[in-house]
Amino acid sequence: MDLYVVQATTWPSTVLVLGLSFLALILLIGIAASVLEFRKLKMSAAVQEDLRQLVRRYEQLAENTLDAQQRMATDISELRSRTASIEHILRTVE
Repeated sequence: MDLYVVQATTWPSTVLVLGLSFLALILLIGIAASVLEFRKLKMSAAVQEDLRQLVRRYEQLAENTLDAQQRMATDISELRSRTASIEHILRTVE
């Protein structure tokens, strides 16, 4: 038995090997594209969630600011009424 015998490849086996290699390449490209698309979707979802949190924080801040403004308005109104009553007392004293 001769271990160094080289077998000649035939056209059908060459075409089969090239076809399988091409199929493997297409499959690899498809998997890579799917992974890339999944990562883009994941990042997009993270950005959207960050924006939602930012909107929630803004709404809460706006609500707190509105409450503070209303309290300030009532305090100013009370101060005006006190000032008016003090002015009235001072006018009566004169």
